[in-house]
Amino acid sequence: MKSPERRLGGVVHVYQKFNPIRFPSPTQPMPDLVSPVMEHMLTFGSLRELSEEELARAVKLDPSMIAGLGPSLDAIIEMLKQKKAKILATYETDGVRAEAEQAYRKLGESLQPPETLRKRFERAFREEQIVDLERLWYLCGDEKGQFARQILRLTQRLGDKYLIDELAAEYAFTGKQRMSIPQALEIKEILKSIDRLLKQLEEARKNARVGVIDMEALQRFADEEDVGKLRGFMRQIRDLIRELAERQGLERGKGGYQLTPKAQRLFQGRLLERIFSCLQAARSGRHQGPIQGEGNVELPQTRPYEFGDSPAHMDIAGTFVNALIRGGPRLPVDLRQEDIFIHRTRNNPKCATTVLMDMSGSMRYGGLYVDVKRMALAMEGLIRKEYPGDYLDFVEMYSFARRVHPSEIAQLMPKSVTLYDPVIRLRADMGDPRITEMEVPLHFTNIQRGLQLARQLLEVQDTPNRQVILITDGLPTAHFEGRYLYLLYPPHERTEEATLREGLLCRRAGITINIFLLAGWSQTREDVQFAYRLAESTKGRVFFTAGKELDRYVVWDYLQRRRDIIA
Repeated sequence: MKSPERRLGGVVHVYQKFNPIRFPSPTQPMPDLVSPVMEHMLTFGSLRELSEEELARAVKLDPSMIAGLGPSLDAIIEMLKQKKAKILATYETDGVRAEAEQAYRKLGESLQPPETLRKRFERAFREEQIVDLERLWYLCGDEKGQFARQILRLTQRLGDKYLIDELAAEYAFTGKQRMSIPQALEIKEILKSIDRLLKQLEEARKNARVGVIDMEALQRFADEEDVGKLRGFMRQIRDLIRELAERQGLERGKGGYQLTPKAQRLFQGRLLERIFSCLQAARSGRHQGPIQGEGNVELPQTRPYEFGDSPAHMDIAGTFVNALIRGGPRLPVDLRQEDIFIHRTRNNPKCATTVLMDMSGSMRYGGLYVDVKRMALAMEGLIRKEYPGDYLDFVEMYSFARRVHPSEIAQLMPKSVTLYDPVIRLRADMGDPRITEMEVPLHFTNIQRGLQLARQLLEVQDTPNRQVILITDGLPTAHFEGRYLYLLYPPHERTEEATLREGLLCRRAGITINIFLLAGWSQTREDVQFAYRLAESTKGRVFFTAGKELDRYVVWDYLQRRRDIIA
């Protein structure tokens, strides 16, 4: 007798291109963790540490990296859609809408308002406006009185009517079962929760951002087993993100992740890649040269002291001689500002640029300040990588102006508006030691002081190729006259004249001013005309650009200018 044929048995494992312990596949490009973290910093200006959960919510992954892992998101989405469809096929809304209308009418018609408020009440009741009923409640005087309490109940009834009308308008109910008012409000909340979960799950399915899913809400609808699997899957995603964060320069501390210089360099590199991919411009090549310090070589020539000059370069002997000539040989020496002279200094870059970044209160509208900071990081990355011999500095401009280090750029934020008067005319004596910056409203725009500081930084650079890149959204509203700071709103011709005078001083120093005028909600013809006058005074140009395109325009203009210099 022939023995039965032997067959191979067992389970056949199919390779699905992932390792449940270590994923994604090594052939996949590394997900970008740095960009979402940097965008968070640019928007909020805070270096507060990010937790693992916050980082997982921010990061986008390629869905193909995690295909086959965890519970099926498609199955959960389908389950939620079926629950929603069942609710819509069960109930009808005509009855509960009529009930809500009747409850509001019945209570309103039973009220007996005081004679002084009768007409206002009848109008508010007829027009069904909650805001009018709220105003009526304030007019009652006695909030514990009977009519005031009745108005609150009527407002609640009207609010229920609004919510039920919204429910009927937003969802197409096809069933026949009638709902009560509390039941309708509960069903509305359930449908809203399902819609939010569907949106979160669709997003997670597109970019594997499972951190956006509200697990507490999902527990109300999904099986406990599926929720448990999804939680485990989210932990696995966080483990992956933790490993990738360390590779990309996100340093993990006790409270979460922090940016390191390596992460900032990666972000700048990606910014430049995006800019150049749009421009498709041939680069002019790099030149190597020593990076000189700012004004480290003192010259015999001196100049009068200007507000903001560093005392490190003060001509001490000449300053005291001036004080003795003016006040005579006596002790103590009466030293005044007009006695002080500063040594001129020099540096030797190929091209020198100072970027004035407007951080006044108006820059918060439309998020213009984020675009300015993104541009500044792109410029700093370009100079450091391609033209290390060039000089680049940044100045934050508001009611005052101050030089900022590139590492501070991400933290800059527009100043909070503290004055709302339609006309403001203020003067502050900043030479008075009792007055500090913190006692002065900071949300004004002091282009004059910004240009003055930029001129002081550029004058010491021994190169004929010097420029100021001014980025603002409108007219100046602050300026210095000696040690006095003027804050004038609406913009005053006195401020414009002081700013234009500073522009002429820049021209005499051989400094060109190029203005990038951002489109703001309050921009007028006067803003544009002033920008033209200021740029023309130094043979500069005015660029009109939306905020999102700012980094591309500034980098492109810098490259064009450098090609002209080399040629």
